[in-house]
Amino acid sequence: MKKKIQKTNAMRVLEKHKIDYTVHEYPWNDEHTDAQSAADKISMPLHKIYKTLVAVGSQTGVLVACIPASSELDLKKFAKTSGNKKVDMLHMKDLEKTTGYIRGGCSPVGMKKLFPTYIALEAQDMAAIVVSAGKRGMQMEVDPDQLITVVQGEYADIT
Repeated sequence: MKKKIQKTNAMRVLEKHKIDYTVHEYPWNDEHTDAQSAADKISMPLHKIYKTLVAVGSQTGVLVACIPASSELDLKKFAKTSGNKKVDMLHMKDLEKTTGYIRGGCSPVGMKKLFPTYIALEAQDMAAIVVSAGKRGMQMEVDPDQLITVVQGEYADIT
């Protein structure tokens, strides 16, 4: 008998919008929190794994970036793209109260509020990317165009 997957808020939001996704689960632990470990555990190439980062813009407030796990967010590009003079990463201690998610389980979908969201241009030509499903050890594979639609986001040159 197949184990039933416990749905996360992110999955419920995708289902509400009738967006197809595939769940990938793996055992999570504090020693293997990097994207390469996650990619290996779900047998997925690293370039398909995207991380969700939360920042604060000097003019706009909270912002969300989805970038390839092997890339780094370019804060200057992110500031310019989002209409800010400056962008800083959100302090880790504020992540849960701001988004409803914890480190290692932060999904771009289903946050407490619909924050301005930017997905790296690299995703634009991909059939699917893998983002957090909103729980440590759980990822969801989704069409990036559909992800853009549900988070009311946009593609941007931010890496």
